[in-house]
Amino acid sequence: MDKGERLALFQQWFSDAIPHNKALGLKVIDARRGFAAMQLEWREELVGNPETGVLAGGPLTAMLDGCCGMAVATMLKNPEPFATLDLRIDYVRPADPGKPVIAEAECYRLTRSVAFTRAFAHHGDAKDPIAAAAGTFMLGTKGRPKRLPGDVA
Repeated sequence: MDKGERLALFQQWFSDAIPHNKALGLKVIDARRGFAAMQLEWREELVGNPETGVLAGGPLTAMLDGCCGMAVATMLKNPEPFATLDLRIDYVRPADPGKPVIAEAECYRLTRSVAFTRAFAHHGDAKDPIAAAAGTFMLGTKGRPKRLPGDVA
């Protein structure tokens, strides 16, 4: 699978097929073993403070959660359901109004039942973060992996 096909697959799984990620318009910009990146475009309806134009924390939280989850998915040998067990976010500074936000996540440890991740949200320089996240995900939760349109059963 080449990079374009991989990005299209993860775009379907982690943005287009998840209603709140789709509503946010999250765009998958990178996905490789243990690493994921997404982009959130600034939009007026995502602003938390109309006087400053700063994005609300909710969309950033959703993006960091989705990006960490996508990093976990890149580590799995076979698709399996998993769920966020814990997600801690430190908001370091406000996002600049009008600018897109990028989330980059790493899955740095995968056990039989738990995956560990860390992520940063930024405007293009991860060393100048807007937020930092640390998440854990429970593997093998109930349910079946989400089927995508066009999958053969």
